[in-house]
Amino acid sequence: MSSPIFFSFLLLGLAGAAVALDKVPEKDRFRFINEGEYVDAIAEYDATYRAVSVVGSPFQLTFYNTTPNAYKLAIRMGTPRSGSIRRWVWEANRSRPVRENATVSFGADGNLVLTDADGTVVWSTGTANKGVVGIQILHSGNMVLYDKKGGTAKLVSRKSESDGSPGIYSLVVQSEEPILYVDASPKPLVYFNNSVVRATFGSGSKVPGTFTCKSEDNVTYELSFGYTLVVTKYDSNLSFLRLTPDGDLIVYTYDDRVEFNAWEKTFSLFSPDQFFFSSSACYKPSKCLPLGICDGEQCVACPTAKGTTGWSPRCGTRCGPKYNPSYTKVTGVEHFLTQYSDGEGRLSLGECRRRCNVDCNCLGILYYEETSQCWLAPILRTLNKVNEPKHVAYIKPY
Repeated sequence: MSSPIFFSFLLLGLAGAAVALDKVPEKDRFRFINEGEYVDAIAEYDATYRAVSVVGSPFQLTFYNTTPNAYKLAIRMGTPRSGSIRRWVWEANRSRPVRENATVSFGADGNLVLTDADGTVVWSTGTANKGVVGIQILHSGNMVLYDKKGGTAKLVSRKSESDGSPGIYSLVVQSEEPILYVDASPKPLVYFNNSVVRATFGSGSKVPGTFTCKSEDNVTYELSFGYTLVVTKYDSNLSFLRLTPDGDLIVYTYDDRVEFNAWEKTFSLFSPDQFFFSSSACYKPSKCLPLGICDGEQCVACPTAKGTTGWSPRCGTRCGPKYNPSYTKVTGVEHFLTQYSDGEGRLSLGECRRRCNVDCNCLGILYYEETSQCWLAPILRTLNKVNEPKHVAYIKPY
């Protein structure tokens, strides 16, 4: 029997009932102050945390921090008896941490409210006086990525492992397809589009944008998004999706029957050696930061003004003098832009370069010599080495 797991920021279930009472029963109301001892447990990001009495094992609402006096209201995943790390699967106030003595409360009006120590409301569910009569974290860990009207929502990465504020990568489900974006000027750029993957695999049919798991024999579970992602060894209901700070899309699965090594990374979008559905790591923008040529999943070379040299973290680009920049030509490379956008269309090489010359946001061009297809690149980062010498890049190097 299939059991759906939906993409979401929110693992929190707000249940409203059509009954005569329109207030939360007194026994279900709470006000928790962020103070006192921390839970003695290993947590992701080396965090310390305090637990709130809203639980749906293996999930629990908490206040956690990685820096002093800067707390996030979050849901952690992991059982108390397990020696495995607790992971954070949702955060309410990523960009606005609160302090010691902040409160989270659920009152008679049905609104879940996070208030800082000075009384400032930092976040709420916005459900006051809307008929909500209870709150729970679902034991199944179901996650949703759409609002009540079915609108589009966004899953945004952390800035870094230590900084939980919004990063530069985002996942949007549009027309039932997952699309990954990286921030760029003047607009975000697509670096993965599931509809292109479907076309590559030769499927013309529409697949639903739902992250599901199903069991054929009550032992083995299949995670899918139109295609099989991975088959796990145990109950995939306890899985969650994460967009990492470096732009990878991964699934963690938790086995609550064991005390150690309870977590398994059951899917990674940019790990082709491990998963059928995955993409080459050389198409992940962050693979060879700040710039590099990737071959065989490794950063192997750096384009410079003097030619190609061995790769190092100092490899980079610059905006050259207007109208007369210098370029380094790199042959036999592709880029996520060439996979998921049409670029400028068909242009002569001279016109393609001219457009980049007058645009200081343009760090280089990608050009298919056999079709005259041109792409202007506001970000480059990782170039994927391919066996096609007519697929070239012209880069403004340091």
